[in-house]
Amino acid sequence: MSGRSSLHIALLLAGAVAFLPADGLAQNPDSIAPDSARVLGGITVSVARPALTVGGSSTVVVDLDSLGTLPSPSLEQVLRAMPLIQIRQNSRGEMQPALRGSEDRQIAVLMDGVPLTVGWDHRTDMSIIPLSAARNVTLVRGLSSVLYGPNTLGGVVEVDVARGGRRVGSVDPLSVGLALDGTGSTNVSVTGGHLVEDTDHEWVFRAGGGFTDRSGVPVSKEALDDASLRAQFLSEDALRLNSDQRRVDGFFSARYRNDDGAWASVAASGYDVERGVPPEAHQDAPRLWRYPEQRRMIAAVTGGTGQRLTGWGEGDLEASLGVDLGSTLIEQFATADYDIIEETEDADDRVITARMLGEHTIGSSGDVRASATFADVSHDEVLGEVGVGSQAFSYQQRLWSLGFETEWRFGSSELTTVTLGAAYDGASTPKSGDKPPLEPIADFGARVGLSSLVADGVLVHGGASRRSRFPSLRELYSGALGRFQPNPDLLPETLWGGEAGFTATGARGEVQLVGFHQRLTDGIVRRSFTDGSGNQRFQRVNQDEVRSTGIELLLVGTFGTSTLNGDLTLQSVTGFEADGTEVELEYEPAVSGKLGFDIPIPAQLRFGGEGRYVGTQMCQNPEVGGLQPLSSSMSFDLTLRRIFSFGRGGALSRLDASAAVRNVTDRAVFDQCGLPQPGRLVQVQFRIW
Repeated sequence: MSGRSSLHIALLLAGAVAFLPADGLAQNPDSIAPDSARVLGGITVSVARPALTVGGSSTVVVDLDSLGTLPSPSLEQVLRAMPLIQIRQNSRGEMQPALRGSEDRQIAVLMDGVPLTVGWDHRTDMSIIPLSAARNVTLVRGLSSVLYGPNTLGGVVEVDVARGGRRVGSVDPLSVGLALDGTGSTNVSVTGGHLVEDTDHEWVFRAGGGFTDRSGVPVSKEALDDASLRAQFLSEDALRLNSDQRRVDGFFSARYRNDDGAWASVAASGYDVERGVPPEAHQDAPRLWRYPEQRRMIAAVTGGTGQRLTGWGEGDLEASLGVDLGSTLIEQFATADYDIIEETEDADDRVITARMLGEHTIGSSGDVRASATFADVSHDEVLGEVGVGSQAFSYQQRLWSLGFETEWRFGSSELTTVTLGAAYDGASTPKSGDKPPLEPIADFGARVGLSSLVADGVLVHGGASRRSRFPSLRELYSGALGRFQPNPDLLPETLWGGEAGFTATGARGEVQLVGFHQRLTDGIVRRSFTDGSGNQRFQRVNQDEVRSTGIELLLVGTFGTSTLNGDLTLQSVTGFEADGTEVELEYEPAVSGKLGFDIPIPAQLRFGGEGRYVGTQMCQNPEVGGLQPLSSSMSFDLTLRRIFSFGRGGALSRLDASAAVRNVTDRAVFDQCGLPQPGRLVQVQFRIW
């Protein structure tokens, strides 16, 4: 056994001591609040509450403290813990979301208003987006508003860092977190904050950073015994081949608010990552890639007037400017030894976004809102092939959107709300490398939403929308180091969507049931084929139509000091050719869901667990010339947690300690064909603040 492994095992064992009663450490007696938000030793743990609806669309807001994620979590780790959204790793090593039959490029991700999914690829790798700076994450299923900007179709993920005009109240002056696991991986975070309050204003400053060092993830025994997987692409020294990652991240944010509600904020975060890309073990010739460099800096400057009296009622105005800078180096290797480089791709990205949002009342029962969004995307890349030389290409895309929305409340108690919205979006590609640029294109969007409190604790809500997404530069022009055939003839895809459901709230919890139907015309999907040279490749093409119909169930229950939460999605997703022929699609399970619990046990501990199930799916495999099945999977996690407080309060007077076993049964759970999730993993975490 190596010295490093021995050290980490010793630390894991030492971590268990944190769960034993000790003099000078005592659990905060005010451990349970009367509603579904629990206060544990000063941490507000907000159970995911489904009752929030925005314009008739279903929304879940989750405070990060409630998820028990790593001290310096990635966006992927947070979203995997949220209900009703699927996260999977693709063959580029990227973690991408799926929701209601909508895929990664149809789901917008915003950080303090900066759209992380507007760029070269119209999506972002969630496994390397650090959330050390985040306060909460909001998940919108379906389209809740036409004001989010261009290319927003099937859902929205909003990360809140500093923007907004609400008073803060308190800030943790210092917080330190540490997580260790049985593979020797380390995750560390240090954050601090300072609140300056006066009679007529407040300043909030926050800063911090995180560090992740992962030598690899374990492979489940079930995956190792799977004869359909190529052993040479699966594991090395009991860890998943090429699954290492080293990440450093940091952030700074500042916000000012005066007493009349006007506010301004600035937030900046960045990361530097070096990592491998686990190869697809179901193929003889998978990607053999590494990212020796992935860097990104995201900054947002935002301000708002707050609600102001005007001659016609009340209104406010908000403006934001975002800058997203990144660089990526990809190395493609000849063999799984990762010692002979065949090709490289060196790319620099710059995205500048500007947005204005205004709101004003209309009488006592109405509101009107409008937005204008502009984004300029630049991508410069140098493609190199060993022994041949290199080629440089420049690409540019401009996207814009104008949105208008009005909301009206009806009835004597104004318990019914109707929302109407319209948008006009456009795109152009001034630079397209060595290929001809596309003509400017534009399309319209529309939405109607309804919510009504029909009985005590019962809210019905629904909506319908139409919105288009323009193909990204990468979809149009990139060959992905010979993996894809470019297709500059791609058309925009248009999503027609609708949902209807209810949320029932009682003394012990909430239940939400939502039915949805979506029709995607000219949906961009990938097909596998053999080119004229006999090479097996992919190409993105327009599918005539993709239809998805389903039901979502979300529940949260509180029973004394115990909680139960779960979600279930039943869906049918089918593609159609122009002649009406049905086509099976990739990664659209008919059934998926989670069920979790959290209960108190002796020794002032809390015991929690979660089970996850994903049904049978299909995946494209160019080596078989089409689709192949991906079996259903089930996995379980178990956690022990205890909150301590010591001293007389103040900074560094509370400790949150937990130990977890991920994938307890060591099952083979696949994100995509040939890409299993980690096997059984023991993890210990500490946070002191």
